[in-house]
Formats: sequence, C-alpha cells, structure tokens
Amino acid sequence: MEKIRVGISSCLLGEKVRYDGGHKLDRWLRDTLGQFVDYVPVCPEVELGLPTPRPALRLIGKKPDEARLVFSQSGEDITERMEAWARERVEELASENLCGFIFKSKSPSSGMERVRLYDDSGMPKKTGVGMFARIFMESFPLVPVEEDGRLHDPKLKETFIECVFTFKRWREALAAGTSGALVEFHARHKLLLMSHSPDLLRQMGKLVAQVGVISREDFIDGYETCLMKAVRLKTTVRKQVNVLQHVLGYFKKDLTAEEKVEALELFDHYRAGLVPLLVPITLLNHFTRKYGEPYLNQQVYLHPHPLELKLRVQL
Repeated sequence: MEKIRVGISSCLLGEKVRYDGGHKLDRWLRDTLGQFVDYVPVCPEVELGLPTPRPALRLIGKKPDEARLVFSQSGEDITERMEAWARERVEELASENLCGFIFKSKSPSSGMERVRLYDDSGMPKKTGVGMFARIFMESFPLVPVEEDGRLHDPKLKETFIECVFTFKRWREALAAGTSGALVEFHARHKLLLMSHSPDLLRQMGKLVAQVGVISREDFIDGYETCLMKAVRLKTTVRKQVNVLQHVLGYFKKDLTAEEKVEALELFDHYRAGLVPLLVPITLLNHFTRKYGEPYLNQQVYLHPHPLELKLRVQL
C-alpha cells in the first residue's frame, strides 16, 4: 500500500504556528505514524494571514453552529473571513484524496469537539467546534477525523487508525472500477467488520448480494455509509473473542488437541485482561501460515495496520 494522505494541524508536526509562537509537536504522529502516511499540514489562522505570534482567538455564542470567531481582547470579529477561507480550503483539500484528518484539540479554529464556547457573560462551556474543523467535517462526513488529545486513549487511537487504513483500502477498491473489486473488498474485511459491528456486517452483506442488481452509485452510497459507521464503532473484548473463536473454527480439521487447548487458553487470558489482543492474533497468524488457510490469508482482521504502530498491545 502506498503512503496514505492524511490532513493534520500544522502545529502537531512541530511547526511554530501557534498564537504564542510555539508548537505542539506530537512525536508519535510525526515519527511513528509518519512512516506510513503523507501529511497535508493545515493551520487555518496562519493560512488566513494572521501573524505569529498573535492575539488569542475564542468562540462566542449560544450554539456551536452559530458561533462567532473573535479576538479575545479586542473583540474583533473574523468569522466571515475564516468561513470564506475554510470553504475555499476544503475545496482544495478535495483533490488531496485525504483518508483522515487529525485536528489540534481545544483550538477555536481546529478543535474537533469540546472547544470552549463563551456566552454573553463571558462564561465558557465546552460545547464548541473549531470553525475550520466544523466546515471540514460537514464537507467530508465520511473521512475519519480525530484530534491529538483523544489519540492518547489507546482504544480511540486504534479505532481511528483502523478507520484510516480501511478507508484507504476502500478508495483503492473504488479506483479499480469493477464490481469484482468491491465484492473482494467486502470478503477481505468480513472479520474486521464483525469485530466492530456484526449487525452492520449483515446489512453490508445484503448490499453486496445486490451487486449487479442495483446501480453502482446506489451500492457505493449505501455500502460506504455502513462501512464507515461500522469501523467508527469501538471494538469490545466480547466481540473480539467472538471473532477469535470464529477464526479458530477454520482449523477444526487441522489443529492438534494441544494446539486447540493453547488457543482457547489464550482466548481466556485475553478475555480476563491478562494478555493483549496481539497475543492470540499472533498465534492465529501462525496457524494460518502453518496450515495454509487461503481465506484467512486474505483477511484484513489478522493484519489491519503495521505492527510498528503497536496498536494491539494494550491490556
């Protein structure tokens, strides 16, 4: 897979574009995830033409979607300027084929959620959305988005990365231009989707069964919506164990009694929180290679993202 195009707030890459002249470098994003993605950096405030350093901005108003963007001290309102720039910028980003965007948390221009929104009395509530982030998410509702603060949560990080890599593979299937590529995509992602939402997997299976019956446009619209809704749902230990047991069933004629016991013990250890998911997954990958199971060889679930990202090592 070629490198994935991902948008990102410029300060997270170490660029000194913050209002105070500093940055918010995230080394995991730059040095670890950065091995596998090509970043498209965006700083709304600097790209709008504001200097660095500059007076701080804030959101004011009663409703997040009606918030005004003003300078904290002077009260100068730059809402229309920022909205006009943001809409032009998202049009440019449409050609970048982004498979994700990572926003700077708490920013009045780039915060994805829980940004301080000040009322008439100057009291803040964490109900705002950064002005550029809001317009981006409205323009690209299916593109996976996250912010740096939430990525400190291992489960949220894993979910976001799975979304990004899945969206990339979906884009590649679409680019192939054939119904066969779309059907193959679904077949390869069945177990991954099962770990997120068995219900949505069944809905998507019904759509796949109609390939060639309904129009390509209707299929893509319906399938893509279900796909991104599914992978945005966090997995659970119960759902993961269900998938692990499902995978084990493919070896029922191959495994020795000792191998089966070893696998079931690891499943129990994972269920009890004694080992991370990577441990039983590693054993199942070993069985897949040892016994040459062709269906499992193609399953994205067993290798959804690079091991270097260390996303399945948390208890």
